[in-house]
Amino acid sequence: MTTRDVLIVLFEGVQSLDVTGPLEVFAVAADLAPHAAAQDAGPPAYRIRTAALGGGPVRTSAGLRLLPDEDLRTAAAPDVLLVPGGHGTHPADPEVVARITELAADAGRVVSVCTGAFLLAAAGLLDGRRATTHWAYCGTLARRHPEITVDPEPIFVRDGRYATSAGVTAGIDLALALVEEDLGRDVALAVARALVVFLRRPGSQAQFSTQLAAQVAQRHPLREVQRWITEHPDADLSVDALAERAALSPRQFARAFRAEVGVTPGQYVDRTRLEAARRLLEDTGSGVAEIARAAGYGTAEAMRRAFVRTLSVPPAEYRRRFHSVRS
Repeated sequence: MTTRDVLIVLFEGVQSLDVTGPLEVFAVAADLAPHAAAQDAGPPAYRIRTAALGGGPVRTSAGLRLLPDEDLRTAAAPDVLLVPGGHGTHPADPEVVARITELAADAGRVVSVCTGAFLLAAAGLLDGRRATTHWAYCGTLARRHPEITVDPEPIFVRDGRYATSAGVTAGIDLALALVEEDLGRDVALAVARALVVFLRRPGSQAQFSTQLAAQVAQRHPLREVQRWITEHPDADLSVDALAERAALSPRQFARAFRAEVGVTPGQYVDRTRLEAARRLLEDTGSGVAEIARAAGYGTAEAMRRAFVRTLSVPPAEYRRRFHSVRS
């Protein structure tokens, strides 16, 4: 088995969980890989290094001191270059950015966690690519780097050998995805079980629920419509029906809803139904056809198309990953 070299960049103000979350995933994977238990154990699946400018200790955004393994200035290019986020990315240290640029040129994969995407962006590595970061900073990333297609929805995005992820726990999801790619699903599942985390949230899974991600309408009738949609995903949620509930004409309703909620009524309904179906798949033992009707899709095939289009997995696979009911 080939050892994959993982280099994690450290700097003042780094987010500790952005470092330790993925690090634990790779470390546990190295312990649980099939060769690890063999008597004639070969090289480990992963070798993990940390590096900071000068090789001295750095203090995280939470005040924790981390002692790197080596000096970032002389670190060799890895198979996986992992760039965490944290307060230290605003503003970016030019020397850190320069070294990321140099190391990325020879790295097999380049990964950022949370606001680490800003360091990759400052290095020009995300130009012309699709990327994400923590939801609170997606707008800033898009404004500062219009050459990047910033997607605020997914928990992680992969574009060629580059991968960017959302807030801290999304770094664990992305690391698990890399382990699954390198060592197979069984090892990744064993890692997830050892760390008591899901294997694995699809990268396209939204950072926030529909209700948290959307704006709350200013006008009471529109807020009531939002509540009604959430509580009755299986009802007639056409624009005409919702407009009648809000005592507005369909045109007035559609225009006002878009202006106050930030998405069209149809988009809000689609997201709400998808979320309702996800919850039912996770928390109940109901059949897929029954869930499709309860979530407002009508048929299992309609729900399957919505899941594949949005989450890149069919309902059955989603349930297999996230079903929490115990028999």
